[in-house]
Amino acid sequence: MNPATLIPTPDAIPVGWGWFQLLLTLTFYLHILAMNVMLGTVIIAFVQNFSSEGKSLPVSRQIAKKLPYTIALAVNLGVAPLLFVQVIYGHLIYVSSILMGVFWLSIVALLIIAYYSAYIYCYRYKNMRAGRMVTTGLTTLSLLCIGFFLSNNITMMQNPEFWPRFFDHPDGFLLHFSDPTLIPRYLHMIVSAIAVGGLAIALWYTYQASRGQEDCSQWIKYGCNWFAGATIANYGLGFWFFGVLPHGLINPATLVGGLFSLFLILAVITGALSIISAMRYRPLPATWYTLGTILLMVLARDFLRAAYLQPWFSPAELTVQPAWSPFILFLLFFIAGLILIGWMLKITYVSLRNREVQS
Repeated sequence: MNPATLIPTPDAIPVGWGWFQLLLTLTFYLHILAMNVMLGTVIIAFVQNFSSEGKSLPVSRQIAKKLPYTIALAVNLGVAPLLFVQVIYGHLIYVSSILMGVFWLSIVALLIIAYYSAYIYCYRYKNMRAGRMVTTGLTTLSLLCIGFFLSNNITMMQNPEFWPRFFDHPDGFLLHFSDPTLIPRYLHMIVSAIAVGGLAIALWYTYQASRGQEDCSQWIKYGCNWFAGATIANYGLGFWFFGVLPHGLINPATLVGGLFSLFLILAVITGALSIISAMRYRPLPATWYTLGTILLMVLARDFLRAAYLQPWFSPAELTVQPAWSPFILFLLFFIAGLILIGWMLKITYVSLRNREVQS
């Protein structure tokens, strides 16, 4: 069967696809930052439970207090990029979602489990001992499963040649294990989250040190060590992922291949600079390099997706039926939403700080 016959006709869009691609890149960048902090810190908190002194580390308490907020922020920031993906690639991602329908729908249940266990970990922290391992383990496992299913969906979306397998397994239990990039792609994301989680810890204690809190230096080093170790490991995973890409997929002589290669090389350089800063226990420079690295990797990811879809679809093929007024109205609400999120983060931070002072 020709997989091209399984690709639905895409819907028309109100403005040029470049606007939606810009918004997709921006919102995904914000989501990935929040997601990395959320997943990375809870993994670190879970790992701490296996050390003899881990259950009494003050950093665990800090993670516990902030975990529900980071989950809420990551989830809410993840809605927008998912919507923009559906605008541009909806006819592709709807199909891949159906192929793995059971796993895709299970994300809702997994997210509820992650939320509940995170709130229990936060509000029952002082009264729990073994329960800390259980709650952080549930949250970690749920979030890891969600990430794995998301990676599967994106991988299948980019590979229509896989879709005919649905006729052999029309039960919604399809996963794309036949793709050699699936595992390194997924592990690369997880280890990136651990790195950023460690950096978030270092930044938090850097801020606390600036306010005069004592005994912050050891936790700054603690976070930097997590970041440096995970980032170094991620280079190996990145080379693994690049090495199993389909032969001929990336041609540096083409525009798509050239830009992918450029962003990837720049990301390798800024990533190395972030490691050097972290190993010198300088979290602020490491943060700036990391923000740049993540942005470059997001851009490289966009061009890699374009390379995968080149034989099947290009956003330039989308039909435009001009309707600027709804789009402008949407942009106004989008900007207002970002301002509202910023305000909510500010009052949440002030509330947490006041609570710490009172306690």
